[in-house]
Amino acid sequence: MHAITMLELGGAQRNTIDTVASLDRREFAVALACADEGELLSEARALAGVELFELSHLRREVRPLADMRALSEFRRAIRRFRPEIVHTHSSKAGILGRLAARREGVPIVIHSIHGFGFGPHQPVAVRFAFLAAERLAARWTTAFVAVSRRNLEEGVRLGLFPASRARLIRSGVDLASFAAHRGGDSFRRALGIPTAAPLVVQIACFKPQKAPERFVEAATRLAPRFPTAHFLLVGDGALRGRLERLGRQVGLEGRLHLPGWRRDMPAVLDAATVVTLTSRFEGLPRVLVEALAAGVPVVAMSVDGVSEVIKDGENGFLLPPDDVVGLAGRVGEILGDGALRSRLSASAGENLEEFGRDAMVRKQEELYRELACQAGLR
Repeated sequence: MHAITMLELGGAQRNTIDTVASLDRREFAVALACADEGELLSEARALAGVELFELSHLRREVRPLADMRALSEFRRAIRRFRPEIVHTHSSKAGILGRLAARREGVPIVIHSIHGFGFGPHQPVAVRFAFLAAERLAARWTTAFVAVSRRNLEEGVRLGLFPASRARLIRSGVDLASFAAHRGGDSFRRALGIPTAAPLVVQIACFKPQKAPERFVEAATRLAPRFPTAHFLLVGDGALRGRLERLGRQVGLEGRLHLPGWRRDMPAVLDAATVVTLTSRFEGLPRVLVEALAAGVPVVAMSVDGVSEVIKDGENGFLLPPDDVVGLAGRVGEILGDGALRSRLSASAGENLEEFGRDAMVRKQEELYRELACQAGLR
């Protein structure tokens, strides 16, 4: 049984959906427990051979009464499905799902780290409470999966687990679909973006972690230098109103596009000239792998696992966290130098095999077999 809080459009959610869809049914019976809302829920409902448990009280926010009810829902789902392995993702489902698995006597409990839900962006008391909860849940965890080496090392440093209990398994992407180079022209036409216009793209939820306001700031710096350029923020979330107001204030009407979430990401990236990432923290951003698979150079702030994907000067550029001026400068170099852009694009798709979807699923299956043998289940 896999468990995740919300099936919204995001990397951890895509990772989980792809895993439960692709596990070998000759060897594994599969279930998924999640909240009863989210953009990817309809996709989960359509999965063949996956028993779906929709938990009506599971939400991302800390709500003690609802959280206790969600814990009861988790326990009922476990009693019904009777899994030998519970594999959790995301902070809330990670805590409640592991507690439920412990109370129900599940022999193997795995937790995937897609970035940590706590950090210096939070008040000290909140960060301490989140870290304490993770340390408690770690006691009930058989093994950890980290999508980036940086997250694995951070977990060891924080005392969440020893390195011997953690496995690096990249969050896998359907590389072939992004390398196909289809749909970019029609995507541009739908948004009124000229075919030849430089297009700077960022794909992320509109929440503080992703810092999308930095993208607008960078666009403001680039717009006068590149009067035909357009800027595309794909995503949605609580900061949408602020971003729309900011775009109007800096005079980007008609050039800053916020089309919401899109399901045609290969077409979006086929249309892109350069992709950026302005996040404050990350696990390992799948969108960067997708961009590279599509042959699009990336300019990103070097947080967490980003440097494990982007090789500075080879397939894109890395900037220190918070360096919006530097990010705008590097994007400007790529937009203004066709030879540089071609060189970065030519290297973008190299050495991505470990980030493939099939590699991810097979490595998780190997981990399940190994732990099952250790637990005497095989």
